[in-house]
Amino acid sequence: MSLPGAYLTSFKNTASILQAIQAAQAPQRFTQKFLEGLGFANSNDRAIINVLKTLGFLDDSGVPSQRYHRYLDQTQSALVLAEGIRSAYEDLFRINRTAHEMNQTDVKNKMKTLSEGAYTDRVLTQMAGTFTTLVKSADFSSAPTPGVGAGSTVTVLAEQPSDPPPADPGMNLTGASSPFASLAYNVNIQLPESRDPAVYNAIFKALREHFR
Repeated sequence: MSLPGAYLTSFKNTASILQAIQAAQAPQRFTQKFLEGLGFANSNDRAIINVLKTLGFLDDSGVPSQRYHRYLDQTQSALVLAEGIRSAYEDLFRINRTAHEMNQTDVKNKMKTLSEGAYTDRVLTQMAGTFTTLVKSADFSSAPTPGVGAGSTVTVLAEQPSDPPPADPGMNLTGASSPFASLAYNVNIQLPESRDPAVYNAIFKALREHFR
């Protein structure tokens, strides 16, 4: 088991940085200069870039991912952040499905077990603080639905039945099947990036409820 190596060294501006990201247009590359342009020039704030990569918001070169663009939709941003946290800290959630409800001390102890002595006590404190700080801005109540936010699509195509033949005036239609009984739908879904099966289970559950 493992843990993401990226962590914050200061937590006071984390929520403000996340809010600023939502309010700004996505950059071609998320750089230190872009972060400074958002109003965060402190050297401690730069660590958020590697954390965003860990969360799947940026690729290794800093280019915003689909998850980053979905995060800009404020109607589901907290859900998308939770998705990224579950993916980044998959092993932590594997040993405790409600890891997001743990306090910082408990998170640190779990991380100490998972890391098997790979990190110092100071680093573990920062890593646990990073996790609990991110959790405060996330919503773990459900999974975001692709197609609702930016960067995802759900396309529904209805196959119209051919025109039925004229009915025989003398025909008894009682109990006759409707010519529209064969109406079918093709649903194309762009799924989010996640290693957490719960994310996909929630998506398909929502689809079953809406397309009964």
